[in-house]
This record gives sequence, structure tokens and C-alpha cells, in this order.
Amino acid sequence: MADSQTLHGDGISAVIVGQGAELVSLRDARGLEFLWQAGPEWRRHSPVLFPIVGRLKGDALRHRGRTYPMSQHGFARDKPFAWAERSSRSCTLVLTDDADTRTHYPFAFRLAVTYTLERQQLGVAFEISNTGDEPLPASIGAHPAFNWPLLPDLAKTDYQLTFADNELAPIRRLKDGLLLAAPQPTPVQGKTLELSERLFDEDAIILDRPASTSVRYAAGHGPAVEMSWQGFQELGIWSKPGGAPFLCIEPWHGIASPLDFDGDFIDKPGVMLVEPGATRALSYQIRLSQQPG
Repeated sequence: MADSQTLHGDGISAVIVGQGAELVSLRDARGLEFLWQAGPEWRRHSPVLFPIVGRLKGDALRHRGRTYPMSQHGFARDKPFAWAERSSRSCTLVLTDDADTRTHYPFAFRLAVTYTLERQQLGVAFEISNTGDEPLPASIGAHPAFNWPLLPDLAKTDYQLTFADNELAPIRRLKDGLLLAAPQPTPVQGKTLELSERLFDEDAIILDRPASTSVRYAAGHGPAVEMSWQGFQELGIWSKPGGAPFLCIEPWHGIASPLDFDGDFIDKPGVMLVEPGATRALSYQIRLSQQPG
């Protein structure tokens, strides 16, 4: 694959491409593909969401009296990253501001994405650096899509998400991509979310204050995925409404604009502020395993 890096280690392999710094394949020692392969239902695998997560009202970013066009989930997923480091077990890709990004996002930044294979897992690290002279407002999110089901002889409803802690808080939902004001009762029962296509009839399930920092995606037998994360505030769970053979588990620092929010981006709920010269680091891990039985 052109402009790509394949990582090998501890019996798993990962493929990352320069376009969007996107993970496009994740296989275990037997060669089983865990990652959604960008079929017609959704043409992405695991995009990097930056400098926004979700949508802004009117797809517009407001800053100091000016308005800048900003499409859903930001521009990083559609930009070519530069390769900073490459080896058999790790790679780092970098995106910096340029004339094009500043037409959408009038800030100086450096975004580095590092993938590292270790101990049956893939680690993904984000570093957002403020290279300018004013506070940098930003959001960032992961959006990995896993095959659902992971094995073709299992049903989607055989799968569960099992959180590390009880998830009792209400969830948030979207309308036309924007955040509804009223929280809704959680479909998570204790630590367990029983998966079905109907969960996503109203778009993503958003845990805007999850108790957990890890979740396990598995059926009663067969391959399983455990995701853990550090530095993120929210968690999105999504599959395309109407049914699609993938499930996205998405640690976020940031969230779609509330339906009634019309203010400056720097004041938007969920946005982090990185001071000039500072760097914010966030990370997540995908561990591949096998259910006993």
C-alpha cells in the first residue's frame, strides 16, 4: 500500500496510512482482521477527529467576530500527515497548520499521532502542541471501527460492551448532528451494554461523563477487543443507523455543539485550551484477545 507503514510485533500487525494518519488494518496472530475495511456503508476505518469532535452549528467556527467553515469532525482525517518516525513496531505522523488549515481554523498547532505495538496491543498517542502565541482551543477524538460481528458465524446480538465500572449516568443524544439539551436514560445495565442495531436508530450513544476508562467488546466466545484510554472526557459508541457491519468505540475530548450554542469556539463546551508553548497528551490502547470457551 502506497504511503503506509506496517507494524509487526507480539503476534499482531497494524497498517497505518499517511492520509489522515489513519489506522486501516489490525490483525491478530492468526491473521483475523478486527478493523472495518471501509465498505460502502462507511468509507473510513479509524479517522482522527481534530480540531473538532462532531458538528458545529451551521458547520461554522466562530472566533473573534469571524466565521470559518468547519465540516463535521474537522479536517485532520482528510489531510496528508508527514512521517516523522518509522520502524517495525512504531511510527509517528505529524500535521501542522498551513495556509489551508488557517482558512478553517485560525490557529497555529502541531498534531502528532504515534502508533506503537506492544504486548498484544496497539497503543495510539495524540500530542497537541500550541505553536502560536494565543491559547489554542481544540478537541480531539478517536473513531476506530471494529467488525461487528468479529466472526461471521456469530450474530450482532451475541456481542456486549462490558465497562470497567458501573455506568449509571444518563447518556446524551444528537439531533441533526448537534447535542440535544436533555440527557436520556442510559441503555447500559450496570457495566453491560447489550448490543443491537436498534441502539443506533437515533445516532450515537454518548457517555459525556463515563465512570470507566476501559471497555471490553466481546461475545460469549471468539475474539475480543479491550479498549482503554487516558486523557479523554467523553465516549461515543456508534454504528450507522439502519444497520452496518461495524461498531465504533470512540474516546473523545470534545463533543458536538449543543443545539442552542452560537458562541465563539473557545467557549464551546468540551473544548480544551492549550496554552502557548504547551502540549496536551492523550492516548488509547486496543488489546486483542480471545474469549475462553
